Parts: sequence; C-alpha cells; structure tokens
Amino acid sequence: MKVIGKSIRRIDAHEKVTGAAKYAGDITMPDMLHMKLVFSKKAHAQIVSIDTGRAENLPGVKVILTSEDVPCNRWGIIKQDREVLCSSVVRYIGDRIAAVVAETPAQARAAAACIEIGYKDLPVIDNPLKALESDAVLVHQDCPNNIVFSQKYNLGDVEKAFNQADVVIEREYITPMQEHAFLEPEAGVGYFDEDNVITVICGGQSVHDDQHQIARSLNLPLEKVRVIYGPIGGAFGGREEISIQIILALATLKLKKPVKMVWDRTESILGHCKRHAMIMRYKWFAEKNGKITAAQMEIIADAGAYEYGSITVLKNYIFGAIGPYEIPNIQLDTKAVYTNNVPGGAFRGYGFPQITFASELQVAHLAEKLGIDPVTMRLLNCYYDGSKLPTQAEVPKGVNLANLITACAREIGIQEKSSKWSLPIRDTAMPHKKRGIGIAAGMKNSGFGLGFPEGSEAKVVLNGGSEIEKVVVLTAADDVGQGSHSALSQIAAETLNVAVDIIQMVTSDTTSIGDSGSASASRLTLYAGNAVKFAAQDALQKWNDEERPAIGYFHWKAPATTSLELGTKVSRSVNSITYGAHAVEVEVDTGTGKISLLKVVAAHDPGKMVNPQQVEGQIEGGVMQAIGWSLLENFIITNGKVLTDKLSTYLIPTVMDIPGQIVCIVDELPDPIGPFGVRGIGEIPFIPLAPAIISAVHNATAVWINQIPITPEIYMKNSNINQR
Repeated sequence: MKVIGKSIRRIDAHEKVTGAAKYAGDITMPDMLHMKLVFSKKAHAQIVSIDTGRAENLPGVKVILTSEDVPCNRWGIIKQDREVLCSSVVRYIGDRIAAVVAETPAQARAAAACIEIGYKDLPVIDNPLKALESDAVLVHQDCPNNIVFSQKYNLGDVEKAFNQADVVIEREYITPMQEHAFLEPEAGVGYFDEDNVITVICGGQSVHDDQHQIARSLNLPLEKVRVIYGPIGGAFGGREEISIQIILALATLKLKKPVKMVWDRTESILGHCKRHAMIMRYKWFAEKNGKITAAQMEIIADAGAYEYGSITVLKNYIFGAIGPYEIPNIQLDTKAVYTNNVPGGAFRGYGFPQITFASELQVAHLAEKLGIDPVTMRLLNCYYDGSKLPTQAEVPKGVNLANLITACAREIGIQEKSSKWSLPIRDTAMPHKKRGIGIAAGMKNSGFGLGFPEGSEAKVVLNGGSEIEKVVVLTAADDVGQGSHSALSQIAAETLNVAVDIIQMVTSDTTSIGDSGSASASRLTLYAGNAVKFAAQDALQKWNDEERPAIGYFHWKAPATTSLELGTKVSRSVNSITYGAHAVEVEVDTGTGKISLLKVVAAHDPGKMVNPQQVEGQIEGGVMQAIGWSLLENFIITNGKVLTDKLSTYLIPTVMDIPGQIVCIVDELPDPIGPFGVRGIGEIPFIPLAPAIISAVHNATAVWINQIPITPEIYMKNSNINQR
C-alpha cells in the first residue's frame, strides 16, 4: 500500500503547533454577547425562589434565562431525565438554574453572582449503597428504589459449577470516578447563519446528536438547527452529552445576536460527567487444571444525578463482565443507581476498565491459589477464533489475544520453560524497595452492537481534467484530537491512488453531509472509514465514466447486531472487538507506599495501522491516562460537594510520571469488516493497565489491593492489613 501504513504528518498538525487553529473559545463575531451560567450551590434541594432583580439592573445585562424560557425543558441522549435549566429541584452541585447574557464576560459574571436562589434542603444521597436502602429518599420521584437501570443474565448452571469447583475466589473490587481533564474546557458560540438557521459552533462528539437535542429542547425542526465543530481539545467521552449547546441556541433565538460562553475549569469539572464509580462483587470458580468454570457477579454503578450513559455502559456487561475469557456458566446482576453525585457517563473504555480491573484480578487470584503462572492461566481461558461470548454469539473473527499475551510476557521478561512461564525476580540495592512484574489482558468492542442500528455516511468529490487534481471528502466524523480526519484522508488517498496532500476534508457540519455516528466506541476509523472508502470507490467509477466533477456517496450500514432479551440467543452481539495485553514492572517503596512504574509493555492489535505514529500515540496516551486512574487521580465528593474541582486539587499525570520505558508492540491481524482490515484502537490501550499494576505490586510485596487509585496511603493501609 502507498498511503495506508505510513506515518504521514497529521493534516491539522501545523495549525495546532503554530497556534493558528481556531477553537470555539477563540471565535469572535460583531455585536457578540457573552453568557454566564448560575450553577446550583446545593447537591439536593427544592428551588424555593429565584430572585433576578439585582442582576437585571446591572450594566450591560441583556437577558436572564430561567426554566420558563425553555420550550421543552428536557434533554439526554438515552433518557431525557435532565432539565436544561432546573425548574423546581436541583439534584447535584453541577445543575444549572439560570443563564445571564450581557455585553461583556465581566458583566455576565457580575450579574450571575447577584442572582439569589432560595433553597429548601433535601437529604443528600452520596453513594449508591445508601441509595438502595429501603428508606432512601428518591433522587427522581418517577424512579423507584433509585435504580435507573438493572439487568440480570444467567447462562448455564452456576450452582452446579460451584459444587464441582476445586477453587473458589470471592472478592469485592472498588473503582473510582475519573475526570476527563481534556485540555479545552467547554466553549461555544451561537448565531444565525446566512440562511437564518440557528447555528452553534462548539466541541462535542456528534454534531447530529447535538442537533437533535437542540431541536428537541427548542421545539424546532431539524433543518432550523445547525451544529459545527472546529478543532476540539480532547473529549474521551466527556463531550458525548450536551453541556452548553442548548442554552447557547436558546439565547441566540431570544436575542437574535451571537452569544458566546466559555467555561472555566471548575465549571467544566462540575458540568460534565465522570467515569462511573463502581462496586463489583465477583465470585469465580475453577478446576484444578486452571479452567474457569463459572462466574457469579454483582455490579453496582454510581449513575450520579442523571442517566447520561449508565444504561448502555451496563448493557455492555452482558458480554464484557467476564473479560476476554470463555466461561460456560455465568450469573450476572447489574444496577445503575441514582445518587446526588456528579453523573457517571462515557469515558475512554465505556465501563470496560472497571470490569477488566475485577475480572483480571479474579484470574490473578485463581492462578495464585492453583499454583499456575499468570500467563498460562490466561492462555488456557482466553478467547480464540470460534470461542463464544456470554451471549452465545461467536466472537468476531480475527482473535489475536493469545499472541498479544505471549509477546507482552516475553518483552517484560517472563520466561517460558517447559510449557510454563516463570516470573523473574527483580532485586534492588535497598531492602525497603521491592520490584515486581504483573500482566493483564483486556478487550473492547468497536461500535455499539447489541441491536443498535449503525452506519456512517460520506461524500467524495473528485475535481480535475485528465487527472484527479483535488479531492474533497465530506464527513460528519468528529476529530476530538485522536486524528480521525487524518486517518480518513489516508483511507481516501489509498482508495483513489492519489497523494494525501490533494485531499481536502470538509467535516463536522450538519449541513454538509449525513450522520457519521458519534466519536465513541472506538468506531470512527472503522465505520466512517468504510463510508469514505466506498464513497471514494463510487466517485472513482464516475470519474472513469468521464463525469467532472465526479461525486460519490455511500451510506455504509454495519452488519446487523441483535439486542439481548432474556432467554434468547444472540446471533451477533458486536461487529468487531479489539484486544490488548499489558505488562508492567514496578518498584514499591514499602516505607512510604510510593509506587513507581519502571517499564510498561503494551501489546495491541489495530488490525491494520492506517498511520503507525498515530497508533503509537493512542497507545502511549492511553497508558498515561490509565496511570492517572490507577495511581494518582482521586476524585473526592463528600455529602454531594466536590472537593477536587480544580486541577490544583485533582492531580493528573505530568511528564514526571511517565514510566522509565513504554514499549509498544503491534501485531496486526486484519479485521474482516474494517477498511483495509482496520480495528478501533482508541480505547483498548487504557483498559488492562490498572490490574497489571496491582498484580505487579503483589508480585513485589505480597500485598493484594482491591481498589484504585493506589495512593501511598492506600498501599500502606493494605500493607498493614496483610501484615496483621
């Protein structure tokens, strides 16, 4: 191939490096006004009064918006359980009550500070176990027991497997919230375009999802709402849901002038969702030969104050809760529970980091109890081509997991001898410092699956005379920093046999092209890539038939998947799965509890690399983000109040936290449905790291830990428990 597989410079690199790229917060327009939101100061309360009198009389104030100004005051992609501006009840500290529009940002801030909200306190539910108590106050009156979603699934006969098992491991695992900490806080501008259509320029993960939600809340036809994304400074799932889009469009509609809003970091931390905090109770059974025979699991997710993505996160657990292992008997009980915390939602991995944490540590515990090394234990139970998912659908073709586990083990120094793997002993010169090695595996689906109708649209226009001189690719696919636009340009160039530098990308504008689907679920390079590839083929055929310009269009529809109804078998759960394995070497200071990562090995299969440098960047970035979740990031909410609402109190990794060495291993096994064999690689590099670190700490110190982040305090606490 001439273009696919080459590390071509990203098409947005020059603008971003030089500072020429215009993010939403950089945009100015004539007569532009500025907005400031009034956030709730209570985690749970009735709104008794809203006094805007003082604010209305301040200089520059143009309008103050409350719930009465919103035509349809509900929003949410999956479940419309949230108000644009709260009318009678606030349910968490990030709820929005009013919006001020003024001539300058300073005037808007001053007026917002003068709005007085009268509250009547309600009991605060700050954890899901409390929310499940029989006498718990309801976060939403129409949701009995505070359970926003629950599902149970049974496969085989767990009780029989329990009676026949040689080993039983029962543990409870706890994983925390995580803040996305993307570089660009939420920002946007609303205005009327040249066709008198309300337009919002902002950052998000699906222009068409945003368009639908704005139109619904404002009672407008879709064609009267336009959404455009420019450059976006990161997302990781945190921009899937609406933040500022509806309220900007509402203000624009009211005032008939451009309106801009930029959140500060605290508003951003309070205003968008977090990775779900989870409590996972796992009980697994195995035979003495190492074969895992059954898994019994209860998973309780903190949904926070609103649904966001809780329903679909837990639906994934039907096929993901046991990790990448074939287990014949399963009993699964999951619940997402409303609390008065910041909502749980999409975050890189979409729930798989949490369940992988639990499932990989179960494998590690079983291996230790059986006296089987951790590599053999995984190779004995992991997926291969022909294996079946818990839904009884066959695993999508092209399973490369065993090779990834093996390559990862060898690179970290685990030695294979007589069909067994031996972990090396790492000594240090200081007796209070111990070194150890750990390994873990994981998987992540590309696309949504389980019955969601999926596809992507694209248009390709070829211009020139006797030769193609310019190619315009139109796609609504969003580039949130992952490089999707560059990857799609390479797919177009390869299909057309032209140079990348004649490709012009027209992207992320609801007026340009139909829906490409969300920048979620590691799906864009595969799904939007197929649409671009087939649109390019269509255009090339027309070019060869002498059409000038030649315009190709394609709506690629993914193979149908089937939703799971209890008692039925699924013919196809998901279309594509990406696998990975991580191994780490750690050094633990047993005197202070500080854990240092000396080496991380990340082995992954992207199917076919479109751009190797971008793949390596995704792997290294995922590893660093997972280091934060595993060791540093401690999102603290006490009685509904967020104590870590700034980056000075919520610590994320810096250059000083980079491991001594990160080794990326790529083993390509083409995906049968991906363009040129591509698989989604965006999320999987995050997923296996945390359990690998836990296993390495245990290998070094004999201390098992069941929760993250493993701060020095958490390590010392668990070390003292082990010593007792």
